[in-house]
Amino acid sequence: MSRHLSVRVGDGLFEQLEAQSRRSGQSRSALAKQLLEEGLRMEQHPGIVFRSGPGGRRAGLMGGPDVWEVVGALSGADGGDSDSLADIGERTGLTADQIGAALRYYADYTDEISNWIRRIEEEAERAEARWRREQALLGR
Repeated sequence: MSRHLSVRVGDGLFEQLEAQSRRSGQSRSALAKQLLEEGLRMEQHPGIVFRSGPGGRRAGLMGGPDVWEVVGALSGADGGDSDSLADIGERTGLTADQIGAALRYYADYTDEISNWIRRIEEEAERAEARWRREQALLGR
């Protein structure tokens, strides 16, 4: 279900929204909805920010990697026990608070982060297959 929300904003904010709308190719309404949702998520998950990239917008740690990267590193850990979390922190340079922020976000948005991980893995598989074909052409 979708509900209508009407909001009045000042001229300066409207112009910023309009300019970003043109840059992103999104309608003002779609952009405002996205930014509102992301702002609420950041309020609920301190330490999480959103950033743009070729694959779209994604959640990341403030001053750190994307959430999917942290979750991917944790997935490779030995069962997720405290020694594994400490090991992840040591290997990545992330603090326990940063790892915790990523885990809390992942707990609330598991499908979103799992989809990012799946997309990255699929792209890596395609890139490796392409490299292998190139190597075969070169006789290696």
